[in-house]
Amino acid sequence: MKVLKFGGTSVGSASHINNVISILEEKSKKDKVICVVSAIGGVTDQLQQSGLLAQQGDPAYLEVARAIEEKHLQLLTELINENAAEIKAALKEQFQHLKNLLNGIYLIRELSPKTTDKLLSFGEQLSSFIATETLNARDSNAVLKNAQELIVTDDSFTKAQVLLRQTHSNIAAYFKNAPQQITILPGFIARSFNGEATTLGRGGSDYTAALIAAALNAKELEIWTDVSGMFTANPKLVKQAYPIKNINYQEAMELSHFGAKVLYPASIQPVLELKIPILIKNTLRPDESGTRISTPDVKEDRNATGISNIDHITLLTLQGSGMVGIPGFSKKLFGRLAQDRINIILITQASSEHSICIAIDQKDVQKAENGINETFAYEIERNQLDSVLIEENLAIIALVGSRMKHLQGMSGKMFGALGKNNINIRAIAQGASEMNISAVIDQKDVKKALNTLHERFFEGDHKQVNLFIAGVGNVGEKLLVQIKQQRKYLKEHLKLNLRVIGVSNSKKMYFKSDGMDLKTWKEELKNGEIARLDGFRKKAIDLNLRNSVFVDVTASAAVSKEYIYYLKESIAVVACNKIACSAALEDYQQLKSYALKYNAPFLFETNVGAGLPIIDTLQNLMASGDKIVSIQAVLSGSLNFIFNNFTDQTKFHDVVQQAQEQGYTEPDPRIDLSGVDVARKILILARESGLAMNLEDVKNKTFLTDNNNASDTVADFYSTLIEDEPHFQSLYASAKAKNEQLKYVATLTENGASVGLQEIPIGHPFYNLKGSDNIVMFFTARYPEQPLLVKGAGAGADVTASGLFADIIRIGNN
Repeated sequence: MKVLKFGGTSVGSASHINNVISILEEKSKKDKVICVVSAIGGVTDQLQQSGLLAQQGDPAYLEVARAIEEKHLQLLTELINENAAEIKAALKEQFQHLKNLLNGIYLIRELSPKTTDKLLSFGEQLSSFIATETLNARDSNAVLKNAQELIVTDDSFTKAQVLLRQTHSNIAAYFKNAPQQITILPGFIARSFNGEATTLGRGGSDYTAALIAAALNAKELEIWTDVSGMFTANPKLVKQAYPIKNINYQEAMELSHFGAKVLYPASIQPVLELKIPILIKNTLRPDESGTRISTPDVKEDRNATGISNIDHITLLTLQGSGMVGIPGFSKKLFGRLAQDRINIILITQASSEHSICIAIDQKDVQKAENGINETFAYEIERNQLDSVLIEENLAIIALVGSRMKHLQGMSGKMFGALGKNNINIRAIAQGASEMNISAVIDQKDVKKALNTLHERFFEGDHKQVNLFIAGVGNVGEKLLVQIKQQRKYLKEHLKLNLRVIGVSNSKKMYFKSDGMDLKTWKEELKNGEIARLDGFRKKAIDLNLRNSVFVDVTASAAVSKEYIYYLKESIAVVACNKIACSAALEDYQQLKSYALKYNAPFLFETNVGAGLPIIDTLQNLMASGDKIVSIQAVLSGSLNFIFNNFTDQTKFHDVVQQAQEQGYTEPDPRIDLSGVDVARKILILARESGLAMNLEDVKNKTFLTDNNNASDTVADFYSTLIEDEPHFQSLYASAKAKNEQLKYVATLTENGASVGLQEIPIGHPFYNLKGSDNIVMFFTARYPEQPLLVKGAGAGADVTASGLFADIIRIGNN
């Protein structure tokens, strides 16, 4: 004998019911089958709605009732052709009973729990009637049995308690001699010991099936639903979630208690003692294996089994000195909650006994608050206790697994992962069995928390990094090309999944929450919304994705002022924009401080040497205990390119223009040629060396003329370069006469920092520096005479993009 239960979605349409029929016909070839069905999806809510409308005197209850009737009649028409008129008449008779009941509620304006149960019982009775008639129309040996004749309860309407001995006796007696191969029963409904209609509460159809399976000691209990088993997390919130093949009863109970709606906790208890396996299957994909719940000897190589969550939770905290050392305090609190029929989902109490927190369903908060304050009114009045503290809009997440108690550091891994993603924990509960670690968090953080924990415990150390990129011009576009090219490699070798979620230029911004197609992002951006810095930031924060990174590929002061807001939300920042790190010292220090405080990396390697590891090298020297004595560097790829190509056979204006066209300079070349860009770079190195300096402390020995510096526009500047060509030729001639090279050098010593054009002699490391290369010489306590050199390409879109990419990967690997 097998017991199968089909949920509301499984009987929600003609095609789904046909799937149910096929499954039942196949199963019944080998065994007698008992099939428990739920109401058609959404019908129970419609019945409840119609009753409330009738109670309120709103005639719209008839419209709702008609909609329910039409839904069932349409199903019947699609499923049965022959003898449909007779069956339809029987169905309409049931609807007349429903309308009579609703009319009565409307007339007396009363909807008691007792009447509610009678009203809600129609859903399962209607769906089971249609399923039975469909089977018999196809020559299956099926009979409809009213579960109210078998399952006996007390009179606690809307969530009645089953009288097990009498119920088991009724079930065993009926099925002992039942000849039919298929028996259909409505789930959820029962009858009290005095004959009144009752319901079994949330998950009642699952419970009906479990009661029957236990009473008959069935081979197996099959729960058929719209998903392929119990998943490692809610697949609607976690795309990477997957079905759990095997799970034990205790783990299943924990996951179902904490919101895994595939199965309800009460359903497990009746079959647990008899060790009847439960199989959870997908009606729409019957060939998939689903989840098997059985005895706890199932051994799987896994740290945890699943993650679950309960939404819309309120945390109540009662605290005060009057609680300390007072026997019976908890009994008094929980007694009042039990009296008010309020379910407690989570409890945590400080060891000092100074406070106790309980989590309840948000809908019960007013009743709980009134009850607790009333119960402890005496203590509150005498300031021994505070009035109950209420925190709303919360949720509970739970990590579940029977093996967790044997593994060290599970709690640390869980809370560490949440902390890194700025998920604040309000309360924690963990039983001595360590089967479940629960935490109360903000409702808005649920999706991020589930994905963070799933990534940490179920995805083989794969890590998803979500990018928000401001500035997709020359360098930004190269970065996106590199990400597209390397995605597969990063997944396979570094276990990193990079997703670009948002991009922006000066005019438009575009977002795709599950990651954009890097082949079509340009077209999508053209049709995006108007770009706004605050709008871009708000979207990144509101999406609330784990491992988020803001990437600044601009030279904008306004964008650099956004960093602090991202860091405060634990969103990492990667920047090639030098303005933030060369701004006022207190602003730079605040950014570094926020990066530490909110555990959000702030990386800016490309600020100094494009793709060269200059800052990283400096930081490693400092971290290892070395001391910086001095730094000498050529830090401008654009200026190095210009002076390497400027001769007495060229014009300075033409070489500068060539550098700009090849992407070596900023859009405004005055930033490069004025020395400001190099001054910012040496300032950043000075600060990373531990020196407290500002930009005005860097001595800038300009090689430009007053005429150049007075230009108002880029076009004017180029005109002055033509006018002052003799000045630049004289600089070149001076160096050539000494057989030396012109290099724009940045210097940092204990006496300060300076930047300026220098004539470099033969034999110096800077002399043969070609093209747009950069070079940095670190003289340190460990490298006092032969400096540590870092040398390579220091300008260009590709190398700058690769430097940004390296910083992103560094964050991903952190």
